[in-house]
Amino acid sequence: MDAKTLTILTATMSGTSEMVAFELEPATRGHGLKARILKAGQATPAGLAEQKLLLVCTSTYGTGEVPDEAKALVADLDAQRPSLEGLRYGVVALGDMKYPATFCGGGKTFDALLTELGATRIGAICEIDASTGVYPEEVAEEWFEDWVPALLEAAAESAG
Repeated sequence: MDAKTLTILTATMSGTSEMVAFELEPATRGHGLKARILKAGQATPAGLAEQKLLLVCTSTYGTGEVPDEAKALVADLDAQRPSLEGLRYGVVALGDMKYPATFCGGGKTFDALLTELGATRIGAICEIDASTGVYPEEVAEEWFEDWVPALLEAAAESAG
């Protein structure tokens, strides 16, 4: 994948994180990037290893777990342990502070695993709290605009 393409990996149970991804996708074009949305159920460890820029957009399910569609990908990444050293990524994690012990657990799981495999996170995780009543896409869009300068720097490094 070229250094100007941001892959937005979605993992969702109810569709909210996928909706957030579709809201973020047009914002990439305004910064000279391309985006492609990839559902976690269609992703593979080998495919992720080919990426330069990744944005994980995931909800949290059950007791702080990744959504069902991402469980196989997380298990395969953990079992196959591909090197993700060239990957730069960000995380948009959806959760609910009514459950503080597992808040944004899906995103935190991806973050920890990607880091273990050698990928480098760009900036802070965007944590979206469903209990605030604020639309998640609004929180994500605001975070994204603050995140873009670091993303563009990572894209330039990947291209160079």
